Amino acid sequence: MTDTLRPVETAAAPPDVPAPAVPPESRTLKRSIGVVGGTLLTLSCVTPASTLFVVVPDLFGSLGTATALTIAIGSLLCVAVAFCYSELGTLVPSAGGEYAMVSTMAGRLAGWLVFVLSLLVVMIVPPVIAMGTADYLEPVLHLDPSLAGAGVMLLATLAGLLDLRANAWITGVFLVLEVIAAAVVAVLGFAHAERGPGSLVSMEVGSAGGGADPVTAMLVVSGLAIALFITQGFSTAVYLSEELENPRRNVARTVLATLAISTVIILVPVVAITFGASDLAELTGGDIGAMVTAWSDSAVGTFVSLCVALAIVNAGIVMVIQNSRVLFASARDKAWPAP
Repeated sequence: MTDTLRPVETAAAPPDVPAPAVPPESRTLKRSIGVVGGTLLTLSCVTPASTLFVVVPDLFGSLGTATALTIAIGSLLCVAVAFCYSELGTLVPSAGGEYAMVSTMAGRLAGWLVFVLSLLVVMIVPPVIAMGTADYLEPVLHLDPSLAGAGVMLLATLAGLLDLRANAWITGVFLVLEVIAAAVVAVLGFAHAERGPGSLVSMEVGSAGGGADPVTAMLVVSGLAIALFITQGFSTAVYLSEELENPRRNVARTVLATLAISTVIILVPVVAITFGASDLAELTGGDIGAMVTAWSDSAVGTFVSLCVALAIVNAGIVMVIQNSRVLFASARDKAWPAP
């Protein structure tokens, strides 16, 4: 693995010469988490449960029984991307993440452009995701999406003020509930299987007339855009690299562990849903919540919905942490225009 870039050391000043002011570049964050803590935080940003219920249904709608195969192909392609992030995150272990990596490798102008894009993501993505919490709280509480989103962002911001190690444990507890929800879906799907393993390569999607249409190779290729997005959240690890102990080894381990675990947590329930859907029309409809309720009862469906709501809160916490690191690094690097 590539060694980390280190600042050039300067000779010690004579005793009678006052020490120079600490340059902004030397202000670093405390290394306080290991691979486990980093993986818990990064997995929380991938948010497997909400991905399963929010993103995967779109794939079922366009790819039908080929959804699991497409996600598997996308996960394999992500391995190459993960190695790139591992290498660059090891070389430039900075809280600026992608912005810092691009600045180091391609210059300040390119880094500034990446920073502007990151800033847009900071302002848009977390609130939009947070507003979706209301949909999954509906079984027990009716809330206006705007109020729910504001509440989630407030909770995420307050949690983000805590020590990173404490946040790793908080998000870890929420992540356990996410995994339980995904496991419930998987167990119910396999227990109510209507078709066998051959359906994973049957390449069929429900048609408007109630029949079946073939899934072409071009449809699979177009679906890879979403499939790559599903497991690509491992990039969050590079934003934590400045706070990871022994980044030369642990950045790569965190990135690759996150990719492997998130792929399993998402792909296994997708396979189970493909097996357990009563017919092709139900599978193409992609209403996973309704399938869970049909396989069990409303109480289980409510539990799973609440777990998805917690998953969104969990992702919000990690996004706040990630975004705060980007802003910190940009100020330290004097990326903002001078007044």
